[in-house]
Amino acid sequence: QLQLVESGGGLVQPGGSLRLSCAASGKALDHYAIAWFRHHEGVSCISPSGTSTMYADSVKGRFTISRDNAKNTVYLQMNSLKPEDTGVYSCHAPYGAHQQYSYWGQGTQVAVSY
Repeated sequence: QLQLVESGGGLVQPGGSLRLSCAASGKALDHYAIAWFRHHEGVSCISPSGTSTMYADSVKGRFTISRDNAKNTVYLQMNSLKPEDTGVYSCHAPYGAHQQYSYWGQGTQVAVSY
């Protein structure tokens, strides 16, 4: 069983930055692609090796996803934050022959406001 725990959320003013972490335990993370979701909207994802990344159009150029498999952790660096970035951010690891199953973390709250 892979367990995912997010951290790093908080309240930040527009234009500010936050760095979210998704720490894994129970299994080695390097077998899994990892995605960050805001509620049910996909924000970014990264391949198991970290060589391939994807971003939603709304965050391109502002967010950067990365991973440190030695630390069993995936990161989401969020810069130039906007009020519309507000939400609960969760990390997700699909698995199964057809990626039909999922591990989810509990989420971390991000609030962008004055």
